[in-house]
Amino acid sequence: MTQVKYRDRYDDGMRRTLKPRLLPLAAILSLLTLSALSAPLAAAEVQTVCTVTVNSADEKEAFRRHLPEARFRFVELVERGRPDWLASACRADVQCDVLIVSGHYDGSSQFFSDQLDTGEHLPVAELERISCSQSCPALFSQLKEVYLFGCNTLNPKPLGSTSAEIVRALVREGHSRAEAERELASLNTGLGNSSRDRMRHVFKDVPVIYGFSSTAPLGPLAGATLDRYLQANGGREIGRGHPSGSLLGYFAPYPMAVAHGITDQDPHADARRDMCQFADERSSIASKLAFVRRLLRSGTAATLLHLDRIEQLMTALDEPARQAPETALALDRIAQDIVASGHFLAFARQTDQPEMRVRMVDVARELGWLSADERREEFVRMLRELQARPAVGLTEVNLACTLNRRHELDGAFSRRLPADDMPHAAVRACLGSAEDHARTLAGLVGGNEADALIAQAYLRHRPLTDPVALQGLAAEIVRMDAPVAQVRALEALGRHHVADRGIVDLLVELYARTPSEPVQDAVAGILIRADRASIASPQLVRTLREHRLESPADDTLIDALIRRLESP
Repeated sequence: MTQVKYRDRYDDGMRRTLKPRLLPLAAILSLLTLSALSAPLAAAEVQTVCTVTVNSADEKEAFRRHLPEARFRFVELVERGRPDWLASACRADVQCDVLIVSGHYDGSSQFFSDQLDTGEHLPVAELERISCSQSCPALFSQLKEVYLFGCNTLNPKPLGSTSAEIVRALVREGHSRAEAERELASLNTGLGNSSRDRMRHVFKDVPVIYGFSSTAPLGPLAGATLDRYLQANGGREIGRGHPSGSLLGYFAPYPMAVAHGITDQDPHADARRDMCQFADERSSIASKLAFVRRLLRSGTAATLLHLDRIEQLMTALDEPARQAPETALALDRIAQDIVASGHFLAFARQTDQPEMRVRMVDVARELGWLSADERREEFVRMLRELQARPAVGLTEVNLACTLNRRHELDGAFSRRLPADDMPHAAVRACLGSAEDHARTLAGLVGGNEADALIAQAYLRHRPLTDPVALQGLAAEIVRMDAPVAQVRALEALGRHHVADRGIVDLLVELYARTPSEPVQDAVAGILIRADRASIASPQLVRTLREHRLESPADDTLIDALIRRLESP
């Protein structure tokens, strides 16, 4: 019945004939039966083009316009509003010859949409699960071509910020730097530590995978390029399983790349099996934890390359799962492994990257190597070392505020250094210093753009909740006479979703007298997020029009604000 539903929903030729929303179920089943009887006659000729449309449909529609219906059947795998749409496609026994994925790609973990009303996304981890588990043997088993329309989908550069740390780890273990860098390159390729290699592991044995090594064209541009290519070539190159020089030529202005899926004969096939140790849902949690222990004992380099997968595995373990006898035994073996824990924590404390250190400390806590108090002390030690650095910046401010979002680390700040500056003060403000909180707010309105940028980052984490304090800050911002820093300050104010009428009046006054068009635009950015009923008035619209400065842009936030205020 599921398969009938899927055909009824997605087969374009059948949909035009049946109009399933209008015909009764009996009529639909009757027609589907007739279709099934005639299907073997055309089975050798018809290929299934599966589409995963999580953003724009431009690429899909270009293929649909030009591929003949007699040879290609389109199936959209995404079912809007259904989180398990990929599993649904598996249960329907859909078998894809060609796969087209359209969506923004974050460079490492998922395809997603920039449309606010679209919640569907495609995690790479889900693709790895399907690829490794054989839980969906039909869906991708006959794939000949994959088209990945997203940025960096075939980027060969290593993912994440682990590379420098891995080289350091290998040098500590006795390798020369040259040897360490060669070993890193081999590990990155073998373990799929780039978008390109990760896609090669996911789409095992697929002869042709198209994607982009950096920025991909937006949907309308990609669709228009596909239109030109398909108008010239028709469908004769689609679904053959051979790279098309013509397609690459049409996409020459963009960094389109082509690869093939890893095979059992590939020199890095064993590394794919390591990846599948995490992704294969047929493996028990205990066996996955046993593999984690082997990684932890094998050295820091391999552990760091699998760190994100270790994090995901440990985060998914809830308390009932931890109490299962086999899992509890596997966790206890890791917790009692003094050699692995000592090596892991020593490396974490020596790393130059605070973000990596935080991740490793959190993993150590999940593995039973640190108590809650010991985890806190690790972070306190790290933050004190960080504050002792002669230079800190936005990264350190964001890290300190994020770590202390629940105020568990309040008080973990050091005395001022002789060469103290705004970033150091903002770090201490993140850690609960009232004096440095005031100093950071003063930096927002002091006229220095660099200080304003630091204060803006601080206020993203620590927005003002006191209405009187917010009014005072707004008054200080309005009095500023440095337009560039004032724009930064206004952006920080706007994140508070201003609703106070007194603040709105101050902003309108600033709009009317400022000589800076960017300042006017920043004021409009605040007002457009305010409650329309509380600010809409003919006087405000007149002020916006009469005092508006000339702008190089054709359509600005001021235009959008006026339209919003004048709309019924």
